[in-house]
Amino acid sequence: MNFALILFLLLVATGVLWVYDHFVARKRRGPDATPPWWVEYGASFFPVILIVFGLRSFVVEPFKIPSGSMIPTLLVGDFILVNKWTYGIRLPVINKKIIDVNQPKRGEVMVFRYPADPSLDYIKRIVGLPGDTVEYFDKHLTVNGEAVPIVESGTYLHPDRLYYSPRYSEKLGEVEHSVLIERDAPAFVPQVMNFPGRENCTYTNRGVRCKVPAGHYFVMGDNRDASSDSRVWGFVPDENIVGRAFFIWFNFNDMRRIGAFH
Repeated sequence: MNFALILFLLLVATGVLWVYDHFVARKRRGPDATPPWWVEYGASFFPVILIVFGLRSFVVEPFKIPSGSMIPTLLVGDFILVNKWTYGIRLPVINKKIIDVNQPKRGEVMVFRYPADPSLDYIKRIVGLPGDTVEYFDKHLTVNGEAVPIVESGTYLHPDRLYYSPRYSEKLGEVEHSVLIERDAPAFVPQVMNFPGRENCTYTNRGVRCKVPAGHYFVMGDNRDASSDSRVWGFVPDENIVGRAFFIWFNFNDMRRIGAFH
């Protein structure tokens, strides 16, 4: 469901009713006459929908985390806020950038339209920028020939499955974050899709090496062995970017999650 399109259509419909009521209908009916219900309600909803549409399109947008691909940073059920302007001002619905602001940086968590099905929103961490060479061999991440700093930091207990995963502290750019890596899991990438730019990647039984095309980004989940990401379905085009995730504002299962990610 394209909620942005639905909201835009509601905005247009209520806006037409507001204009009709304000400039036409009021002049035709008497000063004490009651307007038709469809005019009254439609026109009264217009300012509210306008504010919601403006905030959601250009400032912040709420999302809910549906999967465990970003554990331990983001958990299933986390409600997050996404900054819509930090990567540039984009026209709503068509998502076309009209004003540049900042460029995505390595280590930031980004929401984007899934390249294989733009009706779906995905969330992953930015690993490679345009022109970068990203390698993930034997569970070790390298960007442009430099190994990404990583140190073991204990274990993570999966509450729904009651088992522990090795936990590591990784630093991408200026961002230090936690990742889960199952050292005993196979290193090769299974079920690779035939994505645009597939010729930029080399797959072996040890992992994958990719040269990121211009205008694209290489992203990965923090739950490295349970994430379908750029290793599987390819690069994220700039036009698919929605915004930068920056805050957990609610979680029904654990109120302590509020503010745990920023």
